[in-house]
Amino acid sequence: MANKLEVWQRGPLPGIIPVLQPVAHALLQAREEVNEYMYEFPDELMWVRPAGLASVGFHLQHLSGVLDRVFTYARRESLTELQFFQLEEEGTDSREKYTVDDLVDRFNHQVDIALDQIKGTHESTLTDFRGVGRAGLPSTVIGLLIHGAEHTMRHVGQLLVTAAVVKNVKKIGKFK
Repeated sequence: MANKLEVWQRGPLPGIIPVLQPVAHALLQAREEVNEYMYEFPDELMWVRPAGLASVGFHLQHLSGVLDRVFTYARRESLTELQFFQLEEEGTDSREKYTVDDLVDRFNHQVDIALDQIKGTHESTLTDFRGVGRAGLPSTVIGLLIHGAEHTMRHVGQLLVTAAVVKNVKKIGKFK
């Protein structure tokens, strides 16, 4: 990525109001980085937890899950049974055994859904109240969309570091 402009440097994205451009840029940047760093990442290393930290698999699940949940709250909707199941599942493999590609594809799909939602968000609704979770913690549409983007980027950073550590430790023979 050294020779490539970051998404925000490529200019405005069509169909997205100016105030939400940074949210969309961050999500697209996250997608590019996840796809680049997870390319050919070994499935057998996905659940390794170096120094007891969260695994690559957790971060991939969490990236999709949080983005889905936060954007659901921004639409003033309740979480579904599937969303609760995916929340409980974060950090564990499925019975069918996820591949890295499965979880990267899930994230890519969730980014597409989020971008569609951003495109459909009207500026007049950005400061509208939105309750978060069962407790209805106070937020706004723009607060949730920005949180979705910043939380995504935070976990992308953690994912990239974890992936690099796990691959390096495997290379020197510490993980079997």
